[in-house]
Amino acid sequence: MTIDNALASMAVKDLDKSAAWYAELLGSRGRRPMPEVEEWMFPRGGGLQVYQGAERAGNCSFTLVVSDIETVARQLAAMGVQLGDRTDGERVKTLMVKDPDGNSIAIAEALDPALAR
Repeated sequence: MTIDNALASMAVKDLDKSAAWYAELLGSRGRRPMPEVEEWMFPRGGGLQVYQGAERAGNCSFTLVVSDIETVARQLAAMGVQLGDRTDGERVKTLMVKDPDGNSIAIAEALDPALAR
């Protein structure tokens, strides 16, 4: 099997409320390819789908790769998002946060150029 790309998905309790929160987090509204899904595609590949699924909400996780984690941390704090655990390794920095439903989001900045494609 050859994989060309990947799409993360997050279950949420209230799609409209969560879509607005993720639009603020990601800096733009997504698109609705179907009534129960809002999605964003990223310039360097991959994407995120937020979908209506109250029974799974709060049990999902994904990683967002950024180029400046300190700027993102300030933006998250300005949104009122509680910043979680941070790691500063030799190859990557990470910051953990949660969406309003309790889903885990890892924010990662690659320090090793071999990781940032």
